[in-house]
Amino acid sequence: MAEPFQVTFWGVRGSYPTPGAQTARYGGNTPCVHVRAGAHDLIFDAGTGIIRLGKLLAQARKPETNPLNLTIFFTHTHHDHTQGFPFFAPARFQLTTLYIFGPKSLNEDLARVLSLAMLPPVFPIAVDELPCERVVRNLNEGQVILFPRADDGPRVLWSQRDAAELARYSDALNVQVMKSAAHPHGVFIYRVNFQGRAFVFATDVESYVGNDQQLIQFARDADLLAHDAQYTDALYLRAPVPRQGWGHSTWRMAVDLANAANIKQLALFHHEPEHDDDALQEIEGRARQVRPDTFMAREGMTIEL
Repeated sequence: MAEPFQVTFWGVRGSYPTPGAQTARYGGNTPCVHVRAGAHDLIFDAGTGIIRLGKLLAQARKPETNPLNLTIFFTHTHHDHTQGFPFFAPARFQLTTLYIFGPKSLNEDLARVLSLAMLPPVFPIAVDELPCERVVRNLNEGQVILFPRADDGPRVLWSQRDAAELARYSDALNVQVMKSAAHPHGVFIYRVNFQGRAFVFATDVESYVGNDQQLIQFARDADLLAHDAQYTDALYLRAPVPRQGWGHSTWRMAVDLANAANIKQLALFHHEPEHDDDALQEIEGRARQVRPDTFMAREGMTIEL
């Protein structure tokens, strides 16, 4: 019997948080997605959405007395994808182990970039003062993070060099890495594979003429794709300051790519901070007319794969 594979959205807003009544239905927290695959907890990005997730994990798992192993994947280290990390409750416990993966940022190690987000005097404690155990590693495109068994920590392999080892665990949880240059300083896209099902997380990407062919191949036949859809055509092309080249997509780009890659469900993600709930609902309706299996990601929404 297949084990549970759940994707829960905890932060769906792009650029900066937008709290208030006008964003209550879809949410105003910046990016964070939690994947529960069998016995493993994977967290993608640490925007302000990770704060509530951390509180719930601490309440449920009680890391003050029980070991808690979590794996965090950063797509990149822009502020809206890291600003919640200093307030992540499980990091305050000695029995927590955080495996943290992501890209270098302008040749700065990931550990160094995270330390700058918690650097006194702008934050009361430094990252090295957190009592949890942290294993931080930079990733490269073409690597695969493998979780061989339920009680195993992650192993970093290469998709071709270690193909035989990956084949031994073909049904086990693994995460593939793709790098996109279609965002300032680059961004990682992740594909989570588990027991024949797949989730692809592709935020902060901008499509190309003819679609992003590399991403189409990477995401092909996935059960769920969360794709950047920050802009409308008007914002992208005709705003007083056009957003073309800023590293984000329109909802039409996301729909076109999902169609080309044969995606089962498409989640529009990284919502424009200037769009309130009514605007997002209108965009969702227009997208569904073109592709019925499309929805606007909402905070607290869980998708079962």
